Amino acid sequence: MHDFIIRDPGHGKAIPYGVYDLRRDEGWVSVGIDHDTASFAVNAIRRWWQHMGRRVYPRARSLVITADAGGSNGPRVRLWKWELQRLANRTGLAITVCHFPPGTSKWNKIEHRLFSHIAMNWRGKPLVSLAAIVSLIASTRNRSGLRIRSEIDRRQYADGVTVTAAQMAIVHLERHAFHGDWNYTISPARRRHH
Repeated sequence: MHDFIIRDPGHGKAIPYGVYDLRRDEGWVSVGIDHDTASFAVNAIRRWWQHMGRRVYPRARSLVITADAGGSNGPRVRLWKWELQRLANRTGLAITVCHFPPGTSKWNKIEHRLFSHIAMNWRGKPLVSLAAIVSLIASTRNRSGLRIRSEIDRRQYADGVTVTAAQMAIVHLERHAFHGDWNYTISPARRRHH
């Protein structure tokens, strides 16, 4: 989903980033107000885990994320991997990421099962404030029973953050045999395999 300029002057922009749970037909959408960075994206995943994921998957030891090949969560974005390492360390979850090849992001289920329904729900409605956007997202439903939680993320995210080679060296990233540049697992520091 793209950024949206809010109609009323002084309200800035809204940046939605979502998590969609295929098994439960549930979504989480963080609506940011600053920059669409990897830090913002991973914070949305963290908030989903805190408020929805860990409650329904209390025995989970791993998390699988499908992501596009570009933008803040692209396979070449060092900050994305650095922030995922920090999330893995905090949660104890091994995080597997499978990126869609370039030009195929429309295959991602989040587009068809979450964001398309959000877009249909707010069609023709003025996006006048962050509260209105969050309310419209959270009120989205479909015939299959889709439920969405949404919140405003008022944090500031620095743009252009550089992750050093030294920082990347402590990311516990294991490339998969099949297209390891697009498919990898980041393990928590305490569960690193030697």
